[in-house]
Amino acid sequence: MFVDEATIQVKGGDGGDGCVSFRREKFVPKGGPDGGDGGKGGDVILIVDRNMTTLLDFRYRSKYLAKRGKHGMGKKMTGVGGDDLLIPVPAGTVVSDVGSGNVVEDLSRVGQKVVVARGGSGGLGNYNFATPTLRAPRKSTPGRVGEEKNVMLHLKLLADVGLVGKPNAGKSTLLSRISKARPKIADYPFTTRVPNLGVVRGKGMDFVVADIPGLIEGAHTGKGMGTRFLKHIERTQVLLLLVESISEDPAGEYSGLLDELGSFSPSLLQRPRCLVLTKSDLVSAGDIDVADIASDVFASEVISAVTGDRINELMNRVEEKLKELRSGAAGKNEGVDDEGRQD
Repeated sequence: MFVDEATIQVKGGDGGDGCVSFRREKFVPKGGPDGGDGGKGGDVILIVDRNMTTLLDFRYRSKYLAKRGKHGMGKKMTGVGGDDLLIPVPAGTVVSDVGSGNVVEDLSRVGQKVVVARGGSGGLGNYNFATPTLRAPRKSTPGRVGEEKNVMLHLKLLADVGLVGKPNAGKSTLLSRISKARPKIADYPFTTRVPNLGVVRGKGMDFVVADIPGLIEGAHTGKGMGTRFLKHIERTQVLLLLVESISEDPAGEYSGLLDELGSFSPSLLQRPRCLVLTKSDLVSAGDIDVADIASDVFASEVISAVTGDRINELMNRVEEKLKELRSGAAGKNEGVDDEGRQD
């Protein structure tokens, strides 16, 4: 089961209480205060785990509590701090505070961490309150309560290329042809119910392709669960817009896809995109004029995922575009040190 949204309740551990204690040693009849401080409560920390791919685990457990700190003890001994609670999440998880709606962190790298609920500080033992005029204080303070909040987790897949098209446009068939992914395929709309990822072995580099369920008119408003699926292509560098060669109005279908993308996130229209006319095995070669459909693309191909026609050419052009984008990104970072300063 692919789960890409979850809400969890997290609470940092409470701090331990400070201790009221006095030295009780032989030959020291009037020992001073020696009550130690309480230990700090543990933090709740989210950490990216390479072995996780969905948020399914959070369907079965939604409350997470870190350990509290131990109380202070005599001889000025500070209580042991509570253990932090590490919660693994998949790469691509966006963490938001339910109360404020603010994004806390975008977790995209393996090993990346974020504290979502801090543990409370420990209370003060009575030795902290001793003064020249108050030599035997019986005062201590309790530990502070750990932070408690509700956190929303949104998973956005990390892929280089996103496949976009109406239901039954041939996205899953293409993904199965270019990678080892085996999405469910059938000759009816909405076969794909969840996003699928596949790794393409290129000539000089590998790249990840995401196939999202088909878009229908109004997808950007949530129809057909469109908003849940569209978010998975927000991180992609290149978009492949798939339109059936046998469509009665391929230009209108292409325009409709752009409308849905732009209405959901205008930034998606700034991504390099390629027009892919699918199912060429069902039409005559001279029946398609790609130039009449789109002129705002870096490439266009007429393919058949069934026969494999023009698939290699399409992947080569996508790989070239990705290399170009990565080279440009690397160039921008040249001469910049770890703190973002120019050399």
